Amino acid sequence: MGRWRPPKEQGSKYITREGAQKLTDEVHYLWTVERPDVTDRIAKAAAQGDRSENAEYIYGKKRLREIDGRLRFLTKRLDGMTVVSHIPEDQDKVYFGAFVTLEDEEGEEVEYRIVGPDEFDIADGKVSMDSPLGKAILGKRVDDEIKFSSPKGVKVFCISKIRYAEK
Repeated sequence: MGRWRPPKEQGSKYITREGAQKLTDEVHYLWTVERPDVTDRIAKAAAQGDRSENAEYIYGKKRLREIDGRLRFLTKRLDGMTVVSHIPEDQDKVYFGAFVTLEDEEGEEVEYRIVGPDEFDIADGKVSMDSPLGKAILGKRVDDEIKFSSPKGVKVFCISKIRYAEK
């Protein structure tokens, strides 16, 4: 058997204004702060002589490759993104960017924001629109019941609130 794997399906090309700004800030930081610092350290390590056994030089080059790879990925990804910053006319339905409050069977509530795959952070309450939960929520209205499969089994929630403005 070979090591060939089919290409991964790319995530949706939508991003919130805040997510786009965060990725743009990361590109700026990597390009103007971290990359120059690493190249400077590599130059100093190379000046010390034998590069084959110089750990600072070897690991500096490795870090530089990581930075360059991340920069290539981010710039390519940002080029194809659609920044969604408008509020939909029908605010009673869940669309991209919505803050959705879900109530479970025990009556406990949790709020999530539907975001793009590049900015999801479940600990921060951001769910990707491509995730099973995100797909289950999109297009629903208040009092709709949703079911989705999670690693812990099938979960059932009721949508109790939808909003589009920040708190």
